[in-house]
Amino acid sequence: MKEKCDTYVRFCTNELQPNRSTAYLNAKLANRKPSILLHACCGPCSTTCVERLAFDYNVTVFYYNPNIMDQEEYLLRKDNLIKFLDAFNKEYRDMTHVNYIEGDYKVEDFIKVTKSLCDEPEGGKRCDVCFELRLAETGRKANELGMDYFATAMAVSPHKDYASILKIGQSIGDAKNVKFLDMDFKKKNGFGRSVELSKKYGLYRQKFCGCEYARAMMKNHE
Repeated sequence: MKEKCDTYVRFCTNELQPNRSTAYLNAKLANRKPSILLHACCGPCSTTCVERLAFDYNVTVFYYNPNIMDQEEYLLRKDNLIKFLDAFNKEYRDMTHVNYIEGDYKVEDFIKVTKSLCDEPEGGKRCDVCFELRLAETGRKANELGMDYFATAMAVSPHKDYASILKIGQSIGDAKNVKFLDMDFKKKNGFGRSVELSKKYGLYRQKFCGCEYARAMMKNHE
């Protein structure tokens, strides 16, 4: 119970809250939590993001990852994400609730936009194209659902360039008429916290981002 209270206090004191925007303030003036669609790449990366958002926003987690080319891996990550959300909602049932939806799983969409970039290094142009694919669909879905914001759990990873994610997210937000939340979740020990929470909830932590290109590079360095 102490951990619950400590977490809540951190939010009330603005320790973990992002910069306030017009959309956020308008929602507060209307006496409601602003809504946000959080793109989730996996359960572990989502833990920190959900913890930091769930007490201040109406959060819906969106699992959309056509870059995960191995279906078994895709389902394993999905199951662990749902496992985390179920446990989180149960633990904080008197304080908040996080919803879950899933996007279409079409690996061919990822292959189509990356087939000419297979030799790109991890963290290069292929990753930017992958960010854009997943964030574009998240922004589209956020607009469709009438959300105030969208964001991505990819921002918690120290292996992902937040400047690229922010630039792509803001561009998509402008095009889809929905605000991209500027919150670099890796700050304030966000990644370290995700490791702690993954252990707490007994989550599977993958060793590569998702696509077969990244997995091949990982194996080459083992």
